[in-house]
Amino acid sequence: MAEIETLFVTRFYKARLTEFGHAIDEEELHDSCYSIMEDDDAGMQWCEENGYPGYTSYASLTDLPWRFPIFQAIKEALDKHVQEFAKDLEFNLDGRKLVLEDLWINILPEGGNHGSHIHPHSVISGTTYVSMPEGTSALKLEDPRHPFMMSAPPRIKGARRELQAFIYQKPEIGDVYLWESWLRHEVPANTSEFDRVSVSFNYKWE
Repeated sequence: MAEIETLFVTRFYKARLTEFGHAIDEEELHDSCYSIMEDDDAGMQWCEENGYPGYTSYASLTDLPWRFPIFQAIKEALDKHVQEFAKDLEFNLDGRKLVLEDLWINILPEGGNHGSHIHPHSVISGTTYVSMPEGTSALKLEDPRHPFMMSAPPRIKGARRELQAFIYQKPEIGDVYLWESWLRHEVPANTSEFDRVSVSFNYKWE
């Protein structure tokens, strides 16, 4: 009798941000993101020079938890989520810790997207969601084996979830998603007339 088992599993973490730590006011977080954008001339200039279709603080503000108490509260919650995910991944941290390296705001208007990418030099990456209007894009995750499939035929429509080449995760406001930083992902074009707002982050091992 033949036996078939699944090997080399890719883990993906989903939870409510407020499952750990203090309550976070969703409206205050939303307003804070826009307030920061309005004052971040360097960030807006970087977006314009690099063709970013919206706003990101990635290249301009590296200390949001220090500047704004609400982002400090987010960091404290994320620290606990990442700790839980690391346990599930059965990492041997050898007495060291996973610590927040970057945390940044993303605001994508109608038509805005973020192409397929990974997060080099980090261990765990993720996003928490601030505004997800009806019709806005899900997070698209790519099977890490995809580049090695060579001349393999496509999967049948409705293939089992673990065999699909791409998975779409549709978040709700207040969700937090975590994945290992080598997992390729993208945000397809926002088809809503309203902004898609999120806060993304990286954790490193030190």
